[in-house]
Amino acid sequence: MAKFLNTSAANYYLEEIIRLAHDRLILISPLLKLNDRIKELLEDKNRLKIDIRLVYGKNELQPEEINWLRALNFIRTSFCKNLHAKCYLNEEFCIVTSLNLYEFNQINTNEMGILILRSEDPELFAGASDEAQRILRVSDEVRMSFEKVKRVTEDNAPSAEEDQEAVGKLSTSRLAKKLGLKTHELTDHLVQLGAIEISDGQKQITPLGRRLGGELRVSARFGPYFLWPEALPLAKA
Repeated sequence: MAKFLNTSAANYYLEEIIRLAHDRLILISPLLKLNDRIKELLEDKNRLKIDIRLVYGKNELQPEEINWLRALNFIRTSFCKNLHAKCYLNEEFCIVTSLNLYEFNQINTNEMGILILRSEDPELFAGASDEAQRILRVSDEVRMSFEKVKRVTEDNAPSAEEDQEAVGKLSTSRLAKKLGLKTHELTDHLVQLGAIEISDGQKQITPLGRRLGGELRVSARFGPYFLWPEALPLAKA
């Protein structure tokens, strides 16, 4: 039997649905905007390689949040036009609620919802699950990117001011110039070193690259770019 949820209960069960997901997790919300607790929960599920589908109608993520989301390999995002439904479910639990993901854990909103348990009401759960799957089918899967800002190129380095965001670090192009290399030569070396990898035609920093002190930054003018320590070790360990 379905259970009524007030504000605190809706918050509680939303967290439980994410935390207890073992195989799949579907989050449908008109607004793609995540607070820190939701990010923490999703990162944990990503580490466990849970299949996560995130459906939204409007993206309000900041560039650094888009970068964070792109790094989570087991989360797939889909855009659904005219989406207004809010539904969150795993293999056993589902809530249909007024609660947005960003409003989770906030005490200044008044929310309502319905909890559906697969074990207690399989027919109702199946109906909600089927509708969630239909929304997924009519949605367009989107790979989060920085297409709305100008992409950095080999000859289009960030400004000196942007380089100074991290003391003692330089963009790839500026570090290449300091080393007497061309930008593409240094980039190729970093790929061979394992500090950068290329996926779907886009360069991404690897765990090794982060351990070496590399960072992926986002500029409103130039899009994503890398920063590296001035004393970056270029020899393979």
